[in-house]
Amino acid sequence: MGLKIEIQEAMKAAMKSGDRLTVSTYRLLLSALHNEEIKNRKELTNEEIHRVVSTLCKQRTEAIELYRKGGRAELAEKEDAELKVLQRLLPAPLSEDEVRALIKASIEEVGAKNVQDLGKVMKQLMPKVSGRTDGKRVNELAKELLGS
Repeated sequence: MGLKIEIQEAMKAAMKSGDRLTVSTYRLLLSALHNEEIKNRKELTNEEIHRVVSTLCKQRTEAIELYRKGGRAELAEKEDAELKVLQRLLPAPLSEDEVRALIKASIEEVGAKNVQDLGKVMKQLMPKVSGRTDGKRVNELAKELLGS
C-alpha cells in the first residue's frame, strides 16, 4: 500500500474517532501533496511524500519557535501537536553516528579531498538521508569531516 493511501486511511480513522487535530493535520498534508503532484504533473513517490512531510515538519518547528518568542504559548502547543502527528509519518531519524558513517562513505565514494569537494559529497549523500535528518546538520558534519 502506498504512503498516500495510508495517510488517507489514517485520516478516515481519525475522523471516526473524533480527533479533530489529526484530521486537520492530515487534510493539510494531503492538500500539500496534491499541490506538489500538480506542480510535478505526476504521482509522488514515497520518498517525495517524505520530503513534503519533512518540509511541513520544518515549518512547524520554525512556527513553534516564533510563537514562543512572541508569547503565544497556545499557538505553539497547537503547532507542536501537529508536528507530532506529522513526525509519525517520517522514517526513523538517523543517529549522529549513522550520519557520520554515511558521510564518510560518501566522501570515499566521490574521492573528496577537502571542503571544495563538499558539493559532490552532498549531492551523493542527500538522497540517502533526506527526511531522516536535518540537511543543515549534515552539511555541518560533512564540512567538519572534510576539513580535518
